Amino acid sequence: MCRRDTNQCHSVTEATTIVKNTSAVMDSSVIQRKKVAVIGGGLVGSLQACFLAKRNFQIDVYEAREDTRVANFTRGRSINLALSHRGRQALKAVDLEDQIVSQGIPMRARMIHSLSGKKSAIPYGTKSQYILSVSRENLNKDLLTAAEKYPNVKMHFNHRLLKCNPEEGMITVLGSDKVPKDVTCDLIVGCDGAYSTVRSHLMKKPRFDYSQQYIPHGYMELTIPPKNGDYAMEPNYLHIWPRNTFMMIALPNMGFEDCLVFDELMDKFNNDLSLCLPAFSRLRVPDDHAISDLSMYNYIEMRAHVNSSWFIFQKNMERFLHAIMPSTFIPLYTMVTFSRIRYHEAVQRWHWQKKVINKGLFFLGSLIAISSTYLLMHYMSPRPFLCLRRPWNWIAHFRNTTCFPAKAMDSLEQISSLISR
Repeated sequence: MCRRDTNQCHSVTEATTIVKNTSAVMDSSVIQRKKVAVIGGGLVGSLQACFLAKRNFQIDVYEAREDTRVANFTRGRSINLALSHRGRQALKAVDLEDQIVSQGIPMRARMIHSLSGKKSAIPYGTKSQYILSVSRENLNKDLLTAAEKYPNVKMHFNHRLLKCNPEEGMITVLGSDKVPKDVTCDLIVGCDGAYSTVRSHLMKKPRFDYSQQYIPHGYMELTIPPKNGDYAMEPNYLHIWPRNTFMMIALPNMGFEDCLVFDELMDKFNNDLSLCLPAFSRLRVPDDHAISDLSMYNYIEMRAHVNSSWFIFQKNMERFLHAIMPSTFIPLYTMVTFSRIRYHEAVQRWHWQKKVINKGLFFLGSLIAISSTYLLMHYMSPRPFLCLRRPWNWIAHFRNTTCFPAKAMDSLEQISSLISR
C-alpha cells in the first residue's frame, strides 16, 4: 500500500495491494466523491469491488482480459478452487455465501491411492467439517455479476495497466482502442495476481522489498476416465496418487480474507484510510509471510508425505488429541482451514504442539524401551535378579553363595533382621 502524501509503501499479499492518494478523514458524504481503481477483475478484484461499493466509493475495475462471461475461451487454470471457512466468511459479508456454497461439492478427506491399488482416506477435520470444491470460472462470473449490480461500479475489460504513479494518484491504461489513457483516482487496489503489474511498478520505489521462489515442478491437469466402467471416483474426496507434485494451497482464500480484514478495519477506523492502510499492513504482513511458508510446506507434504506411514500416524494422533482436548490441541490444517486464527499465530502454535508431541513420544518410547529391557533380562535370567528386589536380600544371596564363619553369619543375620523391620 502507498500513501501519496507521505510516499509510504505497504506491501501486503500478491492478491491485494492498495495505493492511497490522500489521508483525509472521510465521512459518508465525502466517500461518495472518492474514486477507486481496482486493477484486476479476477476473483479477488471483483470481490474487493463489492466490498468497496457497499461503502459508496466510485469503483472502476480494469481487467486486461475480456469478459469471461462472454468469452469463447477462458485463459488460466481450470482446476477447482478449494473454498474454506475464511473465504466463506468474506462471501457472507457481501451476501454471496449461500449462492456460491450451493454450487460447491463438499470434500471431507484426502483419498490416498497407493501403488498397490489400496485406497485410504485422511479426513480434513471432524465429521461436520469440509472444504468446498468450487469452479473458479463460475465463481469469477458470479462475483463479476454481483459487482456490476452496484450502480457505482463500472467494469473495463480489455484494459491493461501501463503505468502506476501513486505519488500523483494516477494510472495509465491501454484499452482495445490502443490509445493510452491517464486516470486519476484516490485509491488504487492491485488485485492482478502473481505477476502483478501494480507490484512491478511499486518495486521501482525505494525500500520496496520483494523476493520470489520457484518450485522445481510445473503445473499439469490430467483427466482420468473410468476403466471399463468399473472405476468410479468418489466425489467427496481430493484424490492423490503417488508422486503427485502439483497440489498447492489455494491462495485466493487469503485474498478473500484480505478483503474482509480491510473492510473490518474500515469499520474500526470509521473509513479513515490514513489509519486503516498502515494498520492493514501491520496486521497482514506477518500473515502473508506465514501463508507463503505454509504453501511451500503443503506442496512438500502433498508431494512426498501423504503415502508415509509415519505421516498417517501423526495425522491420526492429531485427530485423537484434538478430540480429547479440542481447545488445547488444534491441528494445523484445522487452524488454517476451519478458523480465522491468524496465519502466523497458527504456525507458532503448530510448532509448540509439535514440540509437545515429540517430547511425549520420546518419553513414551523411552519408557517402553526401559520396561522392555527389564522384562527381557528378567525373562532370560530370572534367578540372579531375585537378590535385587530388596537390599536386605543381598545377605541371603551371599549366605548361599559364600562361606562365612559361624559368628560372622550370626551378626549378619542380626543386621538383616534390623533392616527388615
